[in-house]
Amino acid sequence: MEKGWELGGGSDRSDRSDRSDDVRRIIPKHGGYQQLHSFHAALEVYDATVVFCNRFISRKSRTHDQMVQAARSGVQNIVEGSMASGTSKKTEMKLTNVARASLEELLRDFQDFLRQQSLPIWEKDSPQALEVRGRWKEKPDPEWIHNATPEAAANTLICMIHQAGYLLHRQLQQLETDFRENGGFTENLHAARSEARTAPESTAPSCPECGKPMVKRVAKNGSHAGKAFWGCSRYPSCKKTIPIPTESAREDE
Repeated sequence: MEKGWELGGGSDRSDRSDRSDDVRRIIPKHGGYQQLHSFHAALEVYDATVVFCNRFISRKSRTHDQMVQAARSGVQNIVEGSMASGTSKKTEMKLTNVARASLEELLRDFQDFLRQQSLPIWEKDSPQALEVRGRWKEKPDPEWIHNATPEAAANTLICMIHQAGYLLHRQLQQLETDFRENGGFTENLHAARSEARTAPESTAPSCPECGKPMVKRVAKNGSHAGKAFWGCSRYPSCKKTIPIPTESAREDE
């Protein structure tokens, strides 16, 4: 997506207050799509596309339905990806990219409309395109499409789609960075479980060999299988164990 088509400024990001500071939270806070700039940009494209198609494309035409559905897909996949992010960063990235692809399909439809009607496609630095970007940067107004000429309406929507696509591109970059730094659901789930199993209990004794805290474990094999014992948290560097009386033994599950 060409950066020169940007209507507004800045990268897209969700409300950071909606993200947990605890990297070991099993299901992190998610959703918050209403805070995404990309969501609002795609929603404006959707609303304006409906107006455009009702004005200039026959309702009996398949093109009418396809354009409206492509615009809707751009919005809905952002929503679905945001809501799925708690348990699948892969799904969030996949659906965000589907939203971008849907808007790219819609972009081609508007370009085809202009070409088939022998109307010009504005260059991104043309006076008309610059005027549209300036107007939308100050105050987005999809209602303007109600009174615009076919040329102005289609080219304005092209500008709007470029903006939404640019924001989605930045959003995907941010999602990739977050995944590299914080991992995904499965990885964090395993880490949280590992921490829970190895964290020293408040009543745990200190290792008589090295002085480190001991952790409660359950023997899996041998004559003591199923019985709880204290094991050094430095295992396998330190293999010291202390038996736990049978009456207080319990499985750490």
